[in-house]
Amino acid sequence: MIDGEKFYLSVSQGKMDEVRNLVQGALDAGDRAERVLKEGLIQAMDRLGVRFKNGEIYIPEVLLAARAMHAGMAILKPILSKSTETIAGKVLIGTVKGDLHDIGKNLVVMMIEGGGFDVIDLGIDVPASRFVEAVKEHRPQVVGMSALLTTTMVEMKKAIQALEAAGQKDQVKIIIGGAPVTERFAMEIGADGYAPDAAVAVDVVRSWISK
Repeated sequence: MIDGEKFYLSVSQGKMDEVRNLVQGALDAGDRAERVLKEGLIQAMDRLGVRFKNGEIYIPEVLLAARAMHAGMAILKPILSKSTETIAGKVLIGTVKGDLHDIGKNLVVMMIEGGGFDVIDLGIDVPASRFVEAVKEHRPQVVGMSALLTTTMVEMKKAIQALEAAGQKDQVKIIIGGAPVTERFAMEIGADGYAPDAAVAVDVVRSWISK
């Protein structure tokens, strides 16, 4: 029996060792890795996501919790990788060319991984051609692009145009985000969605991949 409350308290307080012990203890007691992931780690991160959206907690707390969640994921990943049913979907993400900001992107990566998705993080300063190569290589369902500068937002449009030219745009859903980015801008450049924060990004990705 997985104690969701214990998982939530340990994850929310950023207690990495406790989270590791809870994960290992559940596995030792005979719980399947998929169940530990869904009822333990994902449920905890979902509750934190709601609190984050409601303004009850802030980025530092979420980052702390995400690191604790990762400590538990490190134990589960080798087991989950042998199973075909566990990973909900694949998400490719990167900060666009000319932009070296990654705090927001890293938070999105952690939250999306916390939602049970496989994330390929391309890092910062990612040119349009790299997004195209990575989509060919990894075949994700979703591509996420981040920009924190008004001057680099144009690179999002270039990356989307490059994916279109390569015949890949119809194969993926594209979500964009970052401080200066708006929903209107997302529509203008042909993105499929926009997320003002990491918690919303998880909801959008889930809504696309679960269909």
